[in-house]
Formats: sequence, C-alpha cells, structure tokens
Amino acid sequence: MAKLSLAPVCPGTLTILTSAIVGVVLIGALYWAQTVFIPVALAVFLAFLLAPIVTALQRWRLGRRPSVVVVVLLAALVLGGVVWMVKVELTNLAHELPTYTQNIQDKVKYLRQLGHGVGMERLGKLTADIAEEWEKTLSNSTGEETVSQDGVLPAVPEKSSTAAAPLESSVPALLTHSASPTWPSRLMDFFSPVMPSLGSLGLALVLVVFMLLEREALRNRLIRLVGHGRMTATTKALDDAGGRISRYLFRQLTVNGTYGLAWGLALYFIGVDYALLWGFLAAVLRYVPYVGAPFASLLPIALSLAQFPGWWLPIAVIGLFIVLELVCSNAVEPWLYGQTIGVSAVAMLIAAAFWTFLWGPIGLVLSGPLTVCLVVLGKHVPELEFFAVLLGDAPALDADVSYYQRLLARDQDEAAQLVLKQVKVSPPEQVYDELLVPALVYTKRDRGRDFLTESDEEFVFQATHEVMEDLGERRSAATLAATKKTPVSAGQAPPSRVHILACPARDHADRLAIEMLRQLLNPADWDMEITALETLTAELVAHVTEEKSALICIGALPPGGLAHTRYLCKRLRARHPDLKIIVGRWGLTDNVDTNREQLLEVGADLMATTLLETRKQLNDWLPVLAYEERKTGTM
Repeated sequence: MAKLSLAPVCPGTLTILTSAIVGVVLIGALYWAQTVFIPVALAVFLAFLLAPIVTALQRWRLGRRPSVVVVVLLAALVLGGVVWMVKVELTNLAHELPTYTQNIQDKVKYLRQLGHGVGMERLGKLTADIAEEWEKTLSNSTGEETVSQDGVLPAVPEKSSTAAAPLESSVPALLTHSASPTWPSRLMDFFSPVMPSLGSLGLALVLVVFMLLEREALRNRLIRLVGHGRMTATTKALDDAGGRISRYLFRQLTVNGTYGLAWGLALYFIGVDYALLWGFLAAVLRYVPYVGAPFASLLPIALSLAQFPGWWLPIAVIGLFIVLELVCSNAVEPWLYGQTIGVSAVAMLIAAAFWTFLWGPIGLVLSGPLTVCLVVLGKHVPELEFFAVLLGDAPALDADVSYYQRLLARDQDEAAQLVLKQVKVSPPEQVYDELLVPALVYTKRDRGRDFLTESDEEFVFQATHEVMEDLGERRSAATLAATKKTPVSAGQAPPSRVHILACPARDHADRLAIEMLRQLLNPADWDMEITALETLTAELVAHVTEEKSALICIGALPPGGLAHTRYLCKRLRARHPDLKIIVGRWGLTDNVDTNREQLLEVGADLMATTLLETRKQLNDWLPVLAYEERKTGTM
C-alpha cells in the first residue's frame, strides 16, 4: 500500500495565499457593506479635515466639547446649505432646458453650412439627427408638463349618463387635491429621493463628533495594535502622519474651494446661467485626480454653447478654464503642497477607478484623499509600508539597485542613462560610490551564491568598465579646465608625483574599483601602479622591496576577502615596518568597526569604506609623502 506523503508548504507561499484571501474578503466587505463603510470613510475624512479648526478653537481657550460641537454644527449647516442649493439649481436647470432649443438649432445649421465634402456632410447629418431627436424629446416633455400644469385630464369616453354624474362629481375633488398638496407631502416629495444620502451624512456627522472628542483614545488603540514594542517610534510616526494628512486635506479643501469660487464668479460675470452650480461641481470634482476638473468644465461649456447665440462667449469660457487650471496647477498647488503630494499619477487613476467601482460617485470623490492617507500611513507605519511602495511616487528601487538590475537584464543603454541622470544631480566622483561600487558588490555577492553565471558577471564588469571610462573622460575634462584657470608660474618648479602601488586583493571587481580610485586621484600628484591579479603574495612583497615603495593601497570589495587582506597586511608589515598601508573595503556597510579593528591589528594604517574617503586620506598624507620622495631623490 502506497504511503501518502505531504510536501512541505513554503512559508512564503502560505503568506501570499493568506494575504490574498484577506484582501479578497476585505474588498468584498467594502463593496457589500458600503452602507456602513461610506459613512465611516466620510467621518474619517471630515475628522482629519476639521481637526485643525478644533485645535485652533481650543487654543483660544474654548473647551474640547464646545469646540467640536461648534465646528461640526457649522460643517453640517454648510453641507445642508450646499445640498439645498444644488437641488434648487438642478430643478431650475431642468425647467429651463427647453429655452435653449433655438440657439442649438442655429449652431447646428451653422455647422451644417460649413460642411463641404463627404466627411463634413456626414458630420452635418449626424448633428441634424441629434438635433431632431433633441427637439422630439423636448416637445414630448413640454407637452406632458403642460397637461399637468393646466390640470386637464385625458378625455373619458361617454358610457352612460348614470356613470357620468359620479365622475363629474369626483373630478373637482381630484383636481383640488392634486392642485394644492399639503406641506407634509411636499416635504416628503423633496426629501424622499435623498433620504439614504441624508442618513449616511447624518451618521458620518455623528461619528465625526465622537472621533474628534476621543481622538487620543483612538490613537492609543492604534498604537496598541501596531506598536509591538516600538512605542516611541510608533507614537511619533502616527502624530506626524495625522498632522500631515490633516494639513494636506485642509489645503486641498482650500484650493478646491477657491477654485470653485473663482470658476463660479467668472462664469457669473460672463453671464452663464447657474454659475453657483458649476462652481460647486468644479470644487467637488476637482478631488478626482487629473480628469475631475476637465469633466466639470464640460457642462458649463456645453451650456454656454446652448445659451449664447454667438461663439465668442463659449470660447471665453474655454479660455477661462485653461487659464484657471494652469494657474492653479502650476502656481497655487506647488506653493501649498510642495512639488509633489507623494502619489504617482498611475496610482491616482487606478485608485479612482477602484473606489468608484466600490462606492460609486462618493468613492470617486474620496479616492484622492483616501489614497494620500494610505501613502502617508505607509511611509510611517512599517506594517503598511506596501501602500507607500505601490501607490507612492518615490522610486521603487534605489539608484544603485536600479543600475544593477538593468545590467542583470543586459540593458546597457538604460544603465548608462541612469548613470548620466545621476551625474546631473551629483558630481562625477560621487557616482562611483553611489552606483558603480555597489553594483560590483552586488555582483560579487550574487556570484558567490551561484545566482549569476560567469557570462553575466563578465557582462557587468565590461559594462561597468565602459561607464567608468566615460566618467573618467568627463572628470579629466573638468580637471583640465580647472588647471587652465590656474596656470603654473614660469619660475615655479612642477610638483613631484608620489608613487603609489595599488593591489587588487582577489578578483576583477577589486581591480575595477582600484581603476576608479586612480581616476579620482589628481594625476599631477599621484603616480599609481596597479599590480596584476595573478601576483602572488611573495611576489608582491618582493616588488615592494625592489621599487622601495612608501605607500601601498589594497582594494578588497566585500563580501569576503577579509582573511586574504589581513594576510597581505601581515606579510607586508613584517617585511616593511615603515610602509604606509591603506585598505579599501569599498562598499562595506555591515561590521565596519569589526573589519577596521582586525585590519589595524595586522599592520594596516587606515581603512576606508568609500573611494572618496580613501582619496581624502591619501591627500592628507600627500605633503609628507611628497617630502620623502624629494628627499629620497636628492640622496
């Protein structure tokens, strides 16, 4: 009988599966329980938005509870007034639409007259068909409204004189009841379509009151959940995140409100009907990233085309939108927010589609604030860091990792572009330590783990060598230009060059790093000799004796190489007590102090972890070494 064997489950696979299940359940809950989650999201949004105002009132010696009550009541009055205004404006707009029929017909005729050729004739026919259907719709709706307003009922066929009497007696009562409805029925007719929305808004306002009253308690509960022994760091992170979110939402409300007010006032002075409605829609839809403001401008532009007989005023409305959007996007928002809000454009659009799918129009409006909140929390709470990675606009990979990744993909062109981009923001000598040396360290690490083939390693080394030569030419050109500005005097003797012997500890990566060091050193001061990779320790010691070298630099990139470097230092120190030995553990980030102690114990004078640090140490030694060179030369 065959035995049943169970294969071990990979912990990473189990974690991914669990996260996927939790994500699906969470998304399903957000969709099916939106009646609960939408008021909660609105409450969180309003709580962050109103918190600075409550804090300001508290500073004015007003208590916490009075401050919260006053702020929430004012917010409720503002929201109620806005909802009432929008309802009235939409009702009036629906009744006024038939008055724009003549202007629409005139513009359609004008466009039809411009049509010459097959394409324009088809366009003219299309617009004519649209206008015809529009007229039919308006005529039908107008006829229905006329019947209802006049109170005339459809004719009833005569059946009998006995049936006519009761009918005639009931008609006046019916007309009286329909012509003068009571005020409760009017009130119910007005509020019945918006009762669910008003209920959600009322629940959100109640939640806002309690969130503002107990925000410290809510913060402490969140710290208890995500702190896990990092109480100080978590407290500072949440306070900073809460302050950043509140400031961002308040500034966004200020910008969008000012934008909507300016848009509405400008339309009012131009003469566009229902300017307040368009201003409100512009302020609300501007919460939708990138597409909200253009979409909000389409309705008043279309109304201006239907309202005004000519073309100049609609063109003025279009120009007004362009100017206002350019000023707001390029001047006001960068001044208030900074250059970026920390969310990528793609993430904003995907988030808008996601929240619209879940919660409809409310989700579309809240998508921007919700995404920003998630990114800020991801930057400060380690457990939510994946939000900052997925939604943030910061590069997902560091510059050195991106450079190395492009080399692994054998995309040398893009790798070179990354280097050139880094050169624009950093001096060329810093690029060695920021990009090239870390790439060599990653290559040695992955090669030691058998993650790279020999061919991949050779490609990385070759590409890095070519990039290094390009940087060396740029640096040589800059050095030559600086030398021309400070020429040597006629009677001044040229400075003597100090001979330095450079030794790669083990492999080709160490030699490339030493080549970078040679490019960083001033050739007028230093004469560097690089030994071959095949040089044995005994041969190196003999070569130092033969050349009477006073300084040797050993390049040993991590990982590994420490034991062999210690052996070299020990042999050299035993044979040449006066020799200056400097070790370059370039790219080392872990156990730096331990490496330094072990190397100094066996005879090394200095150890550096960057090429710039090595150059500084050598330049500090330069006066003494140059004096010894001249002294030795004259003897």
